[in-house]
Amino acid sequence: MNPKQWSKKLTLPALGLAVFTTLIPASVTAAAGGVKVTSTEFIGMPAPSTTKEMAQLYTTAGLKVTYSDGSVKLFPLSYKKLFKSTESVGGTIAGVVVDAKGKPVIDTSVAGSPVPYVSDSPDSNSLFSVAGAKATGKDSNPLSLITHYEYVTLNAAGKSAYGLVPASMSLTSIDQNKVTGELTPVALSKIDFSGVDGLWIPCNGSLTPWGTHLGSEEYEADARAFEADPKQTYAGPFVQAYYNDTSRTANPYAYGYLPEVTVKADNSTSVVKHYSMGRFSHELGRVAPDMKTVFFGDDGGNTMMFLYVADKAKDLSAGTLYAGKWIQKSAENGGSADLQWIKLGHATDAEIGSYVDKGVKFSDLFETSDKAADGFTAIKSYPSGKVEYLKVKPGMEKAAAFLESRRYGAILGATAEFNKMEGVAVNSKDNKAYIAMSYVEKSMEKDSTGSEPADDIQVKKIRSGVTYELALGGGQKDRSGSAIASGYVPTSMKGLVWGQDLAEADAKGNKAADDMVANPDNLSYSEELRTLFIGEDSGMHVNNYVWAYNIDTHKLSRILSTPAGAEATGLMAVDNLNGFSYIMSNIQHPGDEMIVAENLKPEVEAYINQNFDNKKSGVVGYISGLPTKEQMLADKKDEGKLIPARTTSEEAGAKVTWNAARHEITIARGEHKLVFRIGQKSAILNGKSVSLPTAPAIEGGKVTVPFGVLNDFLTN
Repeated sequence: MNPKQWSKKLTLPALGLAVFTTLIPASVTAAAGGVKVTSTEFIGMPAPSTTKEMAQLYTTAGLKVTYSDGSVKLFPLSYKKLFKSTESVGGTIAGVVVDAKGKPVIDTSVAGSPVPYVSDSPDSNSLFSVAGAKATGKDSNPLSLITHYEYVTLNAAGKSAYGLVPASMSLTSIDQNKVTGELTPVALSKIDFSGVDGLWIPCNGSLTPWGTHLGSEEYEADARAFEADPKQTYAGPFVQAYYNDTSRTANPYAYGYLPEVTVKADNSTSVVKHYSMGRFSHELGRVAPDMKTVFFGDDGGNTMMFLYVADKAKDLSAGTLYAGKWIQKSAENGGSADLQWIKLGHATDAEIGSYVDKGVKFSDLFETSDKAADGFTAIKSYPSGKVEYLKVKPGMEKAAAFLESRRYGAILGATAEFNKMEGVAVNSKDNKAYIAMSYVEKSMEKDSTGSEPADDIQVKKIRSGVTYELALGGGQKDRSGSAIASGYVPTSMKGLVWGQDLAEADAKGNKAADDMVANPDNLSYSEELRTLFIGEDSGMHVNNYVWAYNIDTHKLSRILSTPAGAEATGLMAVDNLNGFSYIMSNIQHPGDEMIVAENLKPEVEAYINQNFDNKKSGVVGYISGLPTKEQMLADKKDEGKLIPARTTSEEAGAKVTWNAARHEITIARGEHKLVFRIGQKSAILNGKSVSLPTAPAIEGGKVTVPFGVLNDFLTN
């Protein structure tokens, strides 16, 4: 038990309003005698203050719930590990790298000591139920969890392995306890991508409204550079490792898309890559409530904002791709702008897939010039990062639009100046979307040299990054005046949450204010809690955090701290899945590129090595203790219910004594003591008086006390 938590709880009007108990079945949904939930608010945790805390993955945060009768409850949160990427689940190492035949890819970097490559970088999570799936255990619900393994940081010899070996996804069968909601991994298998040429650097992802997983392929290989010299990209080593064939020739246009994974009731999977959604540095795709509009993150420098509108709901195999143009209104706090949309084209997966299958090259799509010339357009975009003079070859417009979406969009005048565009979330009730820009700098700043091909974005530099809010609307037209067939078209954007750069590093080594977000990456939104969750990938915070931002009160609360050098990944707010809510959150590469102050670094590093297998293990897990609205009301209803004090306490390991003369029962647990007196609506907690919802009584010769109060004491 954390005494700090108790001191916080003592400020509440009643001790029994402190914590949600997992002993209340989720099926209890009574309206608590007419009492309603009026507000929810995350109570944040302090930043880690010791070297031991700086090397941990943990939370001491809570959720405060206020009811219409004026009472308050605090539901404490905890972090639950599902598995490390180096651990075996049901006989399969979670993060193991596999080839086209499903066999482990072997790391031979240390002579005479071959070992399988195992990723330390778990990312995206999709937790969901599949209709017809068999239960994984008695009294449990079967769930499925898809997880990305983005890359392997280092090989056995300690050299970078980024992008050089295939990436993977796993499908984990999860046992969800029907009473407590606890999640337990039962079996894990690697998803087969051999039918789509393998999986390239899967960063974040999302769960579609129809229950499939939408993955990603980030940092697409530069097809122009590859054609000039294949060694300039990772494509060659990646393909040769995946097919276990050193003679294999790579095709960069086979990668850089959104793969969609469908899980069936028998736990088998099917995979398609959606070529019609464009090829760029896919951080992720997020589907709007209409089930056909998709928003994207395009990670890197000089990237672009895209919008996809499918022809049919729940079918991403054909649609229209648009690229955005930033029309600036303000430069402050990340800036604000109106958005204009430029149609790149309409295509089907089959149409664009045929170009890939034919082995089309960059030179088949574009003519190039080394300098300005008639008919050529000057552009600058990722992955080249250089000024290029391009002209689309006649008849190759569609291929260019979907295989070189950013270059083609820039030729048409779309803005290619976004920097580190990361996560995306959607708030359907308010018709808003949110998008994270991890570092607002470089191409997003005003061009002071006059040498850039375009300078649409001219905002003030914030290296700590900005999370933007986008207004969505229907009845919109593209630049040519044609209607966009969606009611979720982004019409404007503005900075919503931003960090604060420090002139000098603080005592721990932070280069950005520690109580503000730095370098936002993963985003997820809870409709039920009206809260935007923000995960960091920061080179400016010693410890990356997950934050909860209340969009109504604008309160920002730190709810998870990761070990130094680790990135917070796989963020997914799960609202009411079989009666339970979760915040999925992973870490990758703990201890990598730490910026911790030199005087603290040796101790922090030693703890990280101890906790995370010498920095080789990422972690897949979730924040537990988050109640659904039904559970908030169920707990309110049952808080005053009287239960046997002695048997309940002793089963939890507490010591119980009865003073017959005073009609008092004392329950001791560690250094903490709780005293009840029969007939009195107050108790003594650690020497302080606290109010009770119901007076203790003697029933059938047994002392009974308020359920919520006792459970709170015994479970914290």
